[in-house]
Amino acid sequence: MIRQSWDETAAKRARIRGCLLGGAIGDALGNPIEFLSLRSIRETHGTAGVTTLVPDGSGVVGRVTDDTQMTLFTAEGLIRAHARTSSKGLEGSETAVVRHAYLRWLDTQNHPGPPPAEGTGDLVRSGWLRTQPWLYARRAPGNACLSGLTAKHVPATRAPLDGTPGPVNTGSKGCGTVMRSAPFGLTGLDPRDCFELAARCAQITHGHPTGYYAAGALAAMIACLLDGESLEGATLRTLELLARYPGHEETTAALRKAVDLAAEGDPTPEKAESLGGGWVAEEALAIAVYSALARTPAQQILYGPGGKISYDPAPPRTPVQAALLLSVNHSGDSDSTGSICGNILGAHHGDLRLPPSWLSLTEGRGTIAELADDFASEFHRSVELYEPYDDVVFPRDRYPLS
Repeated sequence: MIRQSWDETAAKRARIRGCLLGGAIGDALGNPIEFLSLRSIRETHGTAGVTTLVPDGSGVVGRVTDDTQMTLFTAEGLIRAHARTSSKGLEGSETAVVRHAYLRWLDTQNHPGPPPAEGTGDLVRSGWLRTQPWLYARRAPGNACLSGLTAKHVPATRAPLDGTPGPVNTGSKGCGTVMRSAPFGLTGLDPRDCFELAARCAQITHGHPTGYYAAGALAAMIACLLDGESLEGATLRTLELLARYPGHEETTAALRKAVDLAAEGDPTPEKAESLGGGWVAEEALAIAVYSALARTPAQQILYGPGGKISYDPAPPRTPVQAALLLSVNHSGDSDSTGSICGNILGAHHGDLRLPPSWLSLTEGRGTIAELADDFASEFHRSVELYEPYDDVVFPRDRYPLS
């Protein structure tokens, strides 16, 4: 057990909350404009595109998608795997336990509410997260995620990452791998260990090396940010890490292009679109990283005749809001790029820099914050010198040891 100071524990808790809640905000921001071209976005919402949360096709503001759903079940699976290791001393089950968590997510796509457990020993239909009614909604889940979970593949925990395609959906590198993988970077493990666990768990549903390397890259970035590194430093460390793995070139090229583009003057949606549409893993990661790194114009307050105040750009926005807006205003998978960008920004700034007016409208924020606090308590406990160590943090029916 690593004892952390109050400051260290508080900072990591804020970054964990920021990562999960920020991802949900970005997801909700991009959800209504996913599948729309940039031209259509501008025709509907003005030349600046969306500038705040807007209603989806059903008129609801703040709805999240499968990106947030799967991220939450990733976090829940990691909590249960860690609790199992801490209690039973049984390592090496992480990929199996995370796959069980994804099967719980699959239930939310196939049932209107929590289906009953199949006996007392059901390893899937258990725990508290699956009981949350709002999660039972089908929000355009990826085909590879759905079909991959029926393959019953459990990647070996120590299998080498050598660029060999995985056995499930061998040619698929859809962004479903990367959009769910931020929690691997929040565990406190070394960035390389976070990278490898995320990459192996990505192969539960997607077999293309670029798909699983992009997932690993996001996890490594989040791990660096959790430890207080800068956005630039986290990106460069991730690029160095990627270079160690055979078959990394496609993921590395996309990230390098994002870094170079972020240094080229003021950011624009057209520049974001030059990185792709975000439908595949490396493009989604690149757009999110570009948006987080790009230096958005400083907010200006203009004073007109009679003391009239105006803003440029308008409406007024913080740097975090500007980056999130950049990440979604493009022709492509706006909810996924927004979600990943929100994960990155939240892990860097913590939850206190998230826009309160957007957070208050985001679906499921209470559950997300609760899960984030549970995650912090499981992985980053601050134990006082006089406090006896207890490996049981939660009631067993909350996070069963399976």
